Amino acid sequence: MKRRTLDLTLATVGLVVALVMAIAGGLLLFAANFASDTVSSELSAQQIFFPPAAQLSPELQQFGGQQVTTGALAKSYSDMIAEHVDAVAGGKTYAEVSGEWIASSADPVKRDVALGAQRQTLFMGETLRGLLLNTYAFSIFGTVAYIGGLVALVAAVGLLLLAVVGFVHARGLPHATPSTAPETESVPA
Repeated sequence: MKRRTLDLTLATVGLVVALVMAIAGGLLLFAANFASDTVSSELSAQQIFFPPAAQLSPELQQFGGQQVTTGALAKSYSDMIAEHVDAVAGGKTYAEVSGEWIASSADPVKRDVALGAQRQTLFMGETLRGLLLNTYAFSIFGTVAYIGGLVALVAAVGLLLLAVVGFVHARGLPHATPSTAPETESVPA
């Protein structure tokens, strides 16, 4: 294979890969923007605010009075809910309390009212916590997509530059230069 043909082939492949990376980078940045906007707009619409700092545990006091509008804040708010849920029934989960409530009587009307109230509170708390943690996870996917998009765009620019260098180098080569090692003098046996 001629050196010029090799350079043109590699430069063309590099150009195609650069185009694919640029498209992937653009799509990843679009996905990151979508995730960030969706998390922010949906959380803002819910009007969730942290209580005043004095009512929060020391780890969460920095968020006192703030509105929950980001995935990180949603995770912190879910941590606050977890503290409250743990206090409802001595650390028992909804499933544990619900099982006790059902076992308290075969007749639903005669079931333990206190367990029923704990069951309801745990259900709401654990559900809200799960929803907020899903929002946090969605925001993490957005962050990863953003980083991936930037890396893909940087790679696209690098590959584009290498392709241009390859085309320029190929242009300066004569059309008949072989890409093999120079011929050596054969020694008669």
